[in-house]
Amino acid sequence: MSPPNDKNAAPPSAEDAALMDFVRGAFTLVRAGDAGKLREMLDAGLPVGVRNERGDSLLMLASYHGHVEATRLLLERGADPEQPNDAGQTPLAGAAFKGNLDIATVLLNAGANVDGTGPDGRTPLMFAAMFDKLEMMELLIQNGANAKARDADKRTALDYARSMGAARAAERLAPQP
Repeated sequence: MSPPNDKNAAPPSAEDAALMDFVRGAFTLVRAGDAGKLREMLDAGLPVGVRNERGDSLLMLASYHGHVEATRLLLERGADPEQPNDAGQTPLAGAAFKGNLDIATVLLNAGANVDGTGPDGRTPLMFAAMFDKLEMMELLIQNGANAKARDADKRTALDYARSMGAARAAERLAPQP
């Protein structure tokens, strides 16, 4: 098959077009959280690690959209909880950003690295602190998150909380006298 931007490329074969429609359908199902139909597609041969044009895996989208059953199903079928998208974001970082404790718990129980980072070095705790997601911060800290970890620019979760005006997070992370 030719690259998608090649104007001289032959149109996809009927088989390729059907496969692309099948995969697109899977991404639609996972965004909607339809774990039953997703199970059927996985049973029919959909690769659990398939990614879209932005590098988002099915697991990334299921977890980001807060679909616990679809997230569990994908993890049970072997989805990698550490697989970043093209922006370097992991499913746990997305859950931390959204403040979704149920998804974060499922991911952590499946072995997601509590301090996993993308190329910028930001941890899930940094995302939670940035957006004042105190309950998420507590979950991550209880699971061993390093509050003193530094990103590629040497910033900590506390630095992010302060820069974003996340008062509760900054208070929680501030060194105690």
